[in-house]
Amino acid sequence: MADTTETANIITGVAALDHSGPAEIAAATTFSTSGAPVQVVPDVNPDHPAVDNNPRANTTALMNRIDFNDPTISGAEAAAKMLDGQKA
Repeated sequence: MADTTETANIITGVAALDHSGPAEIAAATTFSTSGAPVQVVPDVNPDHPAVDNNPRANTTALMNRIDFNDPTISGAEAAAKMLDGQKA
């Protein structure tokens, strides 16, 4: 049976704090071709309607290209480099 604090929280819609500790889900060591980290989360059902198990469906290769910022050059240099690449 729930204690009175838990019952009051349920009635008022206040979420109880989770003190169960870290989930202990292992860090990703590989990445999928989409760029997403490959991690196994045991309680996620990829076929559930609320989970998008194919977020790249119906997208083009250009839409999926990964652009990384280069911290060694300025924003202006990065923009010039990008525009230069579009001339081809």
